[in-house]
Amino acid sequence: MIGYLNKIQGGYNQITERYNKQQNMLMDIGLCSWKEGEQAALLDEKQETAFLLLNGKLAIRWEGKEQIMERHSLFDESPWCLHVPRNTKVEVKAIGACEVIVQKTDNPRMFASKLYKPEDCDSAQFGKGVWNETASRIVRTVFDYSNAPYSNLVIGEVINYPGRWSSYIPHHHPQPEVYFYRFDKPQGFGCSIIGEDIFKIKHNSFSMIPGGLVHPQVTAPGYAMYYCWMIRHLDNNPWTERVNEAAHTWLLEKDPPIWSPKE
Repeated sequence: MIGYLNKIQGGYNQITERYNKQQNMLMDIGLCSWKEGEQAALLDEKQETAFLLLNGKLAIRWEGKEQIMERHSLFDESPWCLHVPRNTKVEVKAIGACEVIVQKTDNPRMFASKLYKPEDCDSAQFGKGVWNETASRIVRTVFDYSNAPYSNLVIGEVINYPGRWSSYIPHHHPQPEVYFYRFDKPQGFGCSIIGEDIFKIKHNSFSMIPGGLVHPQVTAPGYAMYYCWMIRHLDNNPWTERVNEAAHTWLLEKDPPIWSPKE
């Protein structure tokens, strides 16, 4: 349920593959890495595709349109993301070295391509003012069922404050989900809990979460953690909300009785 991209190769680096051992994720996901001046043409006749810029600068072209995308910090800047239906050609030229997350799944529906600029991304602070700030994080949603009901995909980002939890309180949902992680320092690390199993996560690792399993996670003190979160809607059952684990819902009450040391 945990994998690592130990070395990022030039071009496409596979994370999950729909028709291989990760078929229960229902998505093709990979990381594209291009050097300055490199060009690529991307076309999938059957799958819708989201292209999310992790870092760098590139020119991206589709349907007669062109956009320069530039991003210097995963932690301080919201993402650019292009979302296109099946059978849509996308051309990329790296103006500088750059990395792009590519997320795909089957979708027979046709829809208008949409470019999400950083200012279009919904960004909210979760966990503020509760639980002694132990689950403070920034949650960015690029698109989900609320603003793209025609899509079979969801994509967003989370910035975990050092030493804090996210995906908290523990929750699950029937739809599969994939996380791709980065840390503000390459030696950073954390832990991902999937069901009853605990995994170490580090720079360039990813979690594959089958539907129905809880998946809270935490980053070590001193290290901020980024992850791109990607969900695949199920047929006739889109992801619209999470199912909180009943044993921990008391934490959602106002001023829950959390132990603190006596003075």
